[in-house]
Amino acid sequence: MKNMLNSFLMKVLIVIISFSGYLFAAGEADYPENYYDKVAIFLVAVIILAFLALAYFEGRQKPAVEKKKSVLWAKIKQYLTRSTPIEKEDEILLVDHNYDGIRELDNRIPPWFSGLFYVTILFAIWYMIYYHVIGAGPLQEQEYAEEVRVAEIKKAELIKSGALINEETVTLLTDAADLNEGKEIFTKNCVACHAVDGGGLVGPNLTDDYWIHGGGIKNVFKVVKYGVTNKGMLAWQNQLNPKQIQAVASYVISLHGTKPANPKAPEGEIWKE
Repeated sequence: MKNMLNSFLMKVLIVIISFSGYLFAAGEADYPENYYDKVAIFLVAVIILAFLALAYFEGRQKPAVEKKKSVLWAKIKQYLTRSTPIEKEDEILLVDHNYDGIRELDNRIPPWFSGLFYVTILFAIWYMIYYHVIGAGPLQEQEYAEEVRVAEIKKAELIKSGALINEETVTLLTDAADLNEGKEIFTKNCVACHAVDGGGLVGPNLTDDYWIHGGGIKNVFKVVKYGVTNKGMLAWQNQLNPKQIQAVASYVISLHGTKPANPKAPEGEIWKE
């Protein structure tokens, strides 16, 4: 019977280990919908195994003669706890503390607890002197201010790199340097469909008041970023970073009202900001 139980426990353990390897390997990526169900099944299996192991070890026949406790361990335990032996508990019973037959013992506070208490007092004194008296370390308010300062620097760097620019946060650029950058991108990638002056060839005229997908910097940015596949326009988000898309979109907006040499007929609807 014992060998059968050991064999059964070993098989259950192997199944759980194999299942857990598959479970956590599958869950590392995108956490599929049934991931937490698998975790719950895994935990239930562990609990069942624990109960089986408990039943097994509890059911084992205890040896007739218990091993004598280590004298050294007994001394260490006595030193750490200063506990009173059971046979001497009558000496520390509190006479006045009797509640429904429940008596209270006047045990000493364990030395480890007292030592921990004294350590906290010493730490509090050191903390006060270090942070509040001599000012060697920053206070929580100062740490917070420093973290905010570092976060603002990182935020400014992200904004400068264009990582935070999207179709919702984009703004119109009017600086000459930004528009020149947009013009270079336009000349390199857009003239085949929209002409050098934006008058339109295969693509629509970019200089009039009519827009197929809406005017304004947000709409133009969105069209450049995602493209218009049914019209043959590429999605430029994989070739241009957000700041470059903002620059070329701003340049396209700047073409409004200019006079192209051979403008294409209006397409779309009149756009008003």
